[in-house]
Amino acid sequence: MTIDRAKKKVILNECKGYVLMLIGCFSYAISTVVFLAPNSIVAGGVTGLSTLIYLLTNGRALIGVVSIAINIPIFILGLKYTGWKFILRSLLTVTMLGVITDILETTLVLDSFNVDPVLASLYGGVCQGIGIGLFVKYEFSSGGTELFGRLISKWFKIGSIPVCVGILDAIIVIAGAICLQDVNNILYALIVIFVSTKISEVVLVGLEKSKMCIIITDKGEEMGKTLVERSPRGVTLLDGKGMYTNKHHEVLITCVKNRQLTQFRQIVHEIDENAFVIINDSTEVRGKGFKEWDK
Repeated sequence: MTIDRAKKKVILNECKGYVLMLIGCFSYAISTVVFLAPNSIVAGGVTGLSTLIYLLTNGRALIGVVSIAINIPIFILGLKYTGWKFILRSLLTVTMLGVITDILETTLVLDSFNVDPVLASLYGGVCQGIGIGLFVKYEFSSGGTELFGRLISKWFKIGSIPVCVGILDAIIVIAGAICLQDVNNILYALIVIFVSTKISEVVLVGLEKSKMCIIITDKGEEMGKTLVERSPRGVTLLDGKGMYTNKHHEVLITCVKNRQLTQFRQIVHEIDENAFVIINDSTEVRGKGFKEWDK
């Protein structure tokens, strides 16, 4: 019975992943077809390159078909380094994205979506970010410059993967600006990339961010008890030693939600105004009082 339930859970999770992958493809396709292509915005990546080819051929080369055609040789090159499972999932994602993009492209009147390019960049970035966030969250990949950047990084050792991907995207964006004779395309592309990155981060980690707080104090017991009583938040007490002063100190570690940060600062200052405090962003905190573990 337990094994059956475990298998059922795996199957349901896998089905959920594929459904959300399709939603991600649809959102990404909306970004390209409704906002970017009609306003001649080339925003990097294989989809951006496909959009540029679409614009230069006056719509004769379908964005989805071109995108699939460009990705196939990249997948073949990457097979050695990523394995069949990753390539098949990526190929499925690219194919669905290409099909949905071309269906929308051939059924919608693109000229009717001409709007202010800045607004188009913002809206396009939001839709693209939702798609990318869902791909990453459920372990799918749209291939493209991300996978090709991995290969270049392995072959030529010229930098990290993000640097290689950034160089490839920059080449596509600059090529778009030159071919379309519109230097503003670089600005629009930057808007799309920035907004897309932020939205995909929200999809991945949610809106509720927290702070990890480290307190170095000589009043650890009193500080810990007060934080537990007035926050209330769990606190861990550690023993520490200052390497410069060679003195014993107590180190407290706790996590608080953003809205509790002001109260946290007040408590710390009230008990020990000489405390040394480090506050870092935490993209994910799981446990009592925060996000529950997935069941």
